[in-house]
Amino acid sequence: MMNIMSHDWTEKYRPDSLSKVIGNPKAVSDLVSWANSWKKGIPQKRAVVLMGSPGTGKTSAANALAKDMGWDAIEMNASDQRTGDAIRNIAIKGANFNTFMDDEYVSAKEGRRKLIILDEADNLFGNADRGALPVISELIKTTKQPVILIVNDFYALSRKSAAIKTDTLQITFMRSRTTEIIKALDGIARSENVSVDQEALKKIAENSNGDMRAAVRNLESLALGKSAVTDDDAGKLSDRIVRKDIYDLMNAVFREKDAMKARRMMTDVDETPDHIMLWIDENMPFEFRDKGDLMRGYERLSRADIFLGRVSRRQYYGFWSYSGDMMSAGVNIAKRSNVNAHERFRFPTYLMKMSRSRSVRTLKNGICLKLSALLHTSTNRVSNDVLPMLKIMVKNDPELAKNLVSELDLEAEEIAFLLDSKIDSKAVKDAMPPMVKNVKEGNVSKDGSSAVKPKSVPAAEMESVKPKDEETKKPQPGQKSLFQF
Repeated sequence: MMNIMSHDWTEKYRPDSLSKVIGNPKAVSDLVSWANSWKKGIPQKRAVVLMGSPGTGKTSAANALAKDMGWDAIEMNASDQRTGDAIRNIAIKGANFNTFMDDEYVSAKEGRRKLIILDEADNLFGNADRGALPVISELIKTTKQPVILIVNDFYALSRKSAAIKTDTLQITFMRSRTTEIIKALDGIARSENVSVDQEALKKIAENSNGDMRAAVRNLESLALGKSAVTDDDAGKLSDRIVRKDIYDLMNAVFREKDAMKARRMMTDVDETPDHIMLWIDENMPFEFRDKGDLMRGYERLSRADIFLGRVSRRQYYGFWSYSGDMMSAGVNIAKRSNVNAHERFRFPTYLMKMSRSRSVRTLKNGICLKLSALLHTSTNRVSNDVLPMLKIMVKNDPELAKNLVSELDLEAEEIAFLLDSKIDSKAVKDAMPPMVKNVKEGNVSKDGSSAVKPKSVPAAEMESVKPKDEETKKPQPGQKSLFQF
């Protein structure tokens, strides 16, 4: 009988219980333990992060958990509005108040709970998140209901929020094995009355690269309008090019004994060699516990650094290949002991510090640029020679601070940087001109016009008030402007 599909197989065969989730028994067990801890009250970790590559069953596991526990699910996915207000209205209110769900009163006191699911949570924190980050941090700290964040790239998420790293339980979902995918596809094919060759099932499974969702969709596309799928049909599938993330590469370099696999994975990771070197350097002391392994590993890494230096000096990027060989395959074969670490890979400290100081460095560069234009010198000279002394002078001379604001057209953030003060401190307010103060207080609009209704002035008083001559604003002969030599 010819197969005509009524709807998406990925939804039709989505597991409705954790017992039906393919692979990842450890992740499922940890998720169940966390859910059971809510039976005793609010646990220490109120939120859990399900992380892993697409198609590993994270979303299916979250929804299956809600059904197994008898919880009502409130889900925000990628199609929802990703603003702080939207998350607050949906997630935080849902996590802190009793509500009606499916025409039934949901009371936490009676054991009924709601599971708040934020799918693709790593996409919440782009440049246009509009307040999403602090609201998410508030949610995971104050929620009275279980919360699940589903992410593909935990590294991108955790580097923007310390709370998400420290206040959540992280559970990793790994890609399914080929044998597990073949078994699941065979069951789906039987349910749809489609005959599929074993070789065809193997090709579909291998082509998916561990992505169960992709495997089901490929099987569905091949079975459309057919009663049988042959080996030749499966051979028409194009190879899937799947980008590996940095954690996959670290696992291949440090914990697998396949040097060529580690080298191949270097080309699949969307990171530059110098960035990857920082990751390897940060994690090697924790992964290579044997002193001999550590010595050999850093010897390979130093050789990789030599090639990177040649790239910088000669501008010949062909050396990237040699550098990649040394830091991937070279570091992998440097390990000769059988001692393995079981900790999570660490984010490079250097990148973390640079990320935290990015706004400060941007502010400093802006000030140096303004000073260099005024002093007719380089920004490097200003940064090294002028700025340190100028900051000391500004702190001890309020008038100099006012003159700097006027001459350089400094913003409040910039003068706060020079004074080493907060933007709302008295020293910063005193340094800003009256017009700026009035704008901040709402008395004057940004175009300089009055934002409040002016008081009426008697005509007699108007005669006594004469406008200042514009010429008085110009420097008088012999008078020097700030930094005029």
